[in-house]
Amino acid sequence: MKEVSVAELKQKIDNNEDFQLIDVRESFEYEVSNLGGLNIPLAGIVIEAEKISKDKPVIIQCRSGKRSAQAVMLLEQQGFDNLANLKGGILAWKEEIDPELDVY
Repeated sequence: MKEVSVAELKQKIDNNEDFQLIDVRESFEYEVSNLGGLNIPLAGIVIEAEKISKDKPVIIQCRSGKRSAQAVMLLEQQGFDNLANLKGGILAWKEEIDPELDVY
């Protein structure tokens, strides 16, 4: 499974690269803090797979990287080959990029 670090994600954002960010946490978690990605909770990821781009890189994120890794595996079974897991999730983002970010 391909993974990207939070530093690589920040660089993509800063460079205005064309990619899609998917947040697979529950909506109440997303409301506490998010990185601006599309919120599709893990339980609905296969059902809502049509919302996920197949023609540009997609980074999947969650709180720690575990649920997003599950989402990557589920979506790869659906034929996606453009996915990467955000290593460490939003907790790593808080630790390395934005210590002010609210994380429960």
